[in-house]
This record gives sequence, C-alpha cells and structure tokens, in this order.
Amino acid sequence: MDVLKYNSAAWDRNVERGIEWTLPVSADAIAAAKQGRLGVWLTDKTPVPSDWFEGIAGKDALCLSSGGGQQAPLLAAAGYDVTSYDNSERQLAQDRFVADREGLALRTARGDMADLSAFADASFDLVFHPISNLFAQSVLPVWREVYRVLRPGGVLMVGFVNPFEFIFDRERIERGEFVVRHTLPYSDIASLPQDELQRLMDEGGALEFGHTLTDQIGGQIDAGFVITGFYEDKRLSNAHNPNDPEFLLSKYTPVYIATRALKPS
Repeated sequence: MDVLKYNSAAWDRNVERGIEWTLPVSADAIAAAKQGRLGVWLTDKTPVPSDWFEGIAGKDALCLSSGGGQQAPLLAAAGYDVTSYDNSERQLAQDRFVADREGLALRTARGDMADLSAFADASFDLVFHPISNLFAQSVLPVWREVYRVLRPGGVLMVGFVNPFEFIFDRERIERGEFVVRHTLPYSDIASLPQDELQRLMDEGGALEFGHTLTDQIGGQIDAGFVITGFYEDKRLSNAHNPNDPEFLLSKYTPVYIATRALKPS
C-alpha cells in the first residue's frame, strides 16, 4: 500500500469536509500576529508559549505537514519567511488562500515529511510541526531530516499524540468503554483486522500510526536535538463527532504532547 499517496488523498477529502485543521484563520488572527500577538497551536487547546519564539523578524521557517491556512500564514504575518511543506495539495491551497487574502509572502511545496531533500542543509531557523506525524509510518527519518535542514541554533517545535491513546479500542471508546486492545507501536495497517481496515478506508479516513515515546522524544535526542520545552494538552470538543475518542479520553488525561528542541550551535 502506498501510504503517502493514500493519506494525501484522505487529507484532500478532509478539506472538502471542513474539519478543524483545514479551516483558514480569520483576518483578525492575522492582524494580531502582525502586532506581535502570535497565537499558533502545536496541539489543540493550548497555544504555543510566546517565550518559545525568539527574534522572529526575517528568520526562515518551515511549516512541516501543517497546511490548512492556519500556522503558516500566522507565522508569515508575525515576520517569518515561511515555506509550507505538506503532502496534501488542498491543504497547501488553504495556505495560499490566506496568503493571497492578506497580502502575505509565503511559499508552498508538496512532499513527504520524512523526505526534505528539496531543501539544502541548514536552510531554516525554525521547523514548526504540529500534530501530523501520526500519518507517517516512522518518525525517525523525520527527525533526521529536520535536524539536517535546521541551522545551528535552530529550533524544532512539534506536537504529537501520546501513544497510550492507541492502545484502546476506538469503537468501544465512542460508547464510553475504555478497553485495552492494541500493543505499541500501533499501526492501522498492521493492528486492525482486514475488515476494520477496509471499513476505515471505505470511509476515507487517513491511515494512522501510534509511535512510541522512545521514537517521539528519544528519536529527537538521538538525532542530535536538545529538548528545551515540553507541555501536555487536551483536545477540544469535536463538533463533527461529539463522541470523538480523543475528546472522551481528554476528560481524564491530556492526549497531546508538545516539545521544543534546539539544534546546538
């Protein structure tokens, strides 16, 4: 199965469905970012702390797998020279829509988050990577590539799903039952019976992979990064699906993690 191609089409469909990660930000949010009030999210409920950003003006930022007309235009409005790199052409179109609407300079390119060969070594000062690596089969090449394209002293900001979420039977959670079913690391392809996998694909859902914390955090450290910031976050309610498993789990514990990592000078 070509996971990259399948998930690209799935996210194009998500734009048509209007899920929350595909909705362009408002003109008011862009205006606030231009005035130094940068409200961007790596997770869902809690904005990135302002002290995670230093000396924005004129720095080069790569928004990695974060298309959708949200983070990339906001970072551009705040003063970054932004490139948005995403696997979904429709998500990139949302970034271009906001940039055109607000008169922002912003580049877009389509590709795999685990393959940044389109960019030279030491091209960026910031890589901003909100929750999306659950759509990659392995996160380890992502960390290696991000480390390569960052300049010394550059920063990686990333949000990801706490892998414990993937141990539960998602359909049972929707009925309010927390039943442990899967081992980690999780994979829709390997962990689901064929009939359930086929039903997921027939419904157009993107294929997901639950990576261990060893790969998520330890992988960054092994790539050469120094972790300089960390927080957990809960999920906002989902208007499209009030029984969304991630939201139901958030009643009891955070389901998201965000880290700030430094490439040493």
